[in-house]
Parts: sequence; C-alpha cells; structure tokens
Amino acid sequence: MKNLSSSTFTTEDGTVIYFKDWGSGKPVVFCHGWPLNSDAWESQMVYLASNGYRCIAHDRRGHGRSSQPWNGNDMDTYADDLSELIETLDLNGITLIGHSTGGGEVARYIGRHGTKRVAKTVLMGAVTPLMLKTNANPGGLPIKIFDDIRAGVATDRSQFFKDLTTPFYGANRPDVKISQGVRDAFWFQGMQGGLKNELDCIKAFSETDFTEDLKKFDVPTLIIHGDDDQIVPIGASAHASVKLIKNATLKIYPGGPHGLADTHKDKLNADLLAFLKS
Repeated sequence: MKNLSSSTFTTEDGTVIYFKDWGSGKPVVFCHGWPLNSDAWESQMVYLASNGYRCIAHDRRGHGRSSQPWNGNDMDTYADDLSELIETLDLNGITLIGHSTGGGEVARYIGRHGTKRVAKTVLMGAVTPLMLKTNANPGGLPIKIFDDIRAGVATDRSQFFKDLTTPFYGANRPDVKISQGVRDAFWFQGMQGGLKNELDCIKAFSETDFTEDLKKFDVPTLIIHGDDDQIVPIGASAHASVKLIKNATLKIYPGGPHGLADTHKDKLNADLLAFLKS
C-alpha cells in the first residue's frame, strides 16, 4: 500500500489524494463533478452505506482536500488517480458512479484500465461522449461557452461559482426552490479547489472525446440525466452515450437540472439502491 492513512494516499507522481471510505459491503465508488469535491455525494453515501454498501469517494487532484499539483489536470491522469485509489484499497466488484466531469473520469478509467474490477457503472449528468461542438459532434456546445467559463473563473471565481448555482440547480425555473444553504455548499466546495487546477479541468471536461471509452463498457450501465439540464444538455450527452454503451439503460428525470444529487436526492438514492440490488 502506498502511504495509506485513514483518509489520504499518495499517487506515483507524489499527489496526495483525499478520500472518504464509509460503511461495509460491496464497494461503490463515486466521482464528483467540477468544481466540487467528494462532499457533493454525501447524501448518497450516507444512504447507501446505511443500506449495506461500502461507499468511497475521493477529491479529484486539485479539488477539495487533495493537493494542487501544477501538472496532471487532465482526464488520463484523473483516470489513473482513480485506478490508484481502487488498487490501493484493492476493490473488486465495484459500482462506479460518476457525475458530470466524474462521468468522464469513469469512462476514461474503463477506457484505460478496463472493467476487471468493475461490476456496474452509473453516469449521471455526464459529460460523455463529448461536450464540445465539432464537425463530427454538431450537437455539442460551442467553444465560446467554455471560453466564457474560463474567463469567469479567472476574473472572479468566487462570484462566478455563486452565479453558477442558478443554472446548476435550475433555480431560474418557475416553482423551483433551492435553499441558500445548498448554494453556499456549492460555492464552498468550489473555492477549496486550486485556480490552476480548475481552469485546466474546464478543458479536460469540455474537449475530451470519450467515444472510444464508452465503446469499451461491457458491464450493466445506468445513465441518469435531467431533461432540463442547463449545464450538460441531454441531447449530445445522455442520448448519445446510451447508443454507444452496450447494456445501457437511460433514466430521464423530467424537469431535472444538473444538480440532481441535491434537487432529486430521494429519487436518486432509491434509483441507485435499486440498480445496485438488480
């Protein structure tokens, strides 16, 4: 084991990765979205750990309580960090769950490391197969959108993250009520990350093409997406991914935004438990 304490391990390039490891039973490993950290999954982890599963989630390098290296803020390295976590804890029969950028991390992990340790996967609001609009991906989002995100983060990321909670949770939709506490938690998680790391991660989640990774999935996969996701629109993501993954099931949350782990917590928890038991 590589320098494993109760809550961190050190990768081969010397990056310290923080993780939580709650409960016992079959392992469920969670990968969070940008610019958040493993706290984004706490409701799901408490629920599933209380129902007999071992729930593990790490802070991606450069995010949360993990260290903030200048290099390695790219999908290949994120996937290799995830692999090192799984190998360090010697996990087998895992259900891998990824939200947004974390969905890309799960896909690239399978693309690079296969499914020998994986039993099932869940992609929720995932950036797969490719967010960026290209000639081959006309349904994607134009580069200007991601350039604007970069500019917002570089100029005043504190205010940018506060503003981002509106589309993230669908707070700009009629009859949607999001507490200030949920918004503040998003902001707090975002501000724990490193500026360089978060800027690099924008390129990683928007420009990485996961098409070939998705074709390597050979385990039961559940795709969950809100049909009112204003961050990762459902058309070029979930609808495209379900065509690329064998044995994939698409579950659409009507009116659901990007931040389903908070806005649709009870439904999501029940759906994840049912999928784990299936």
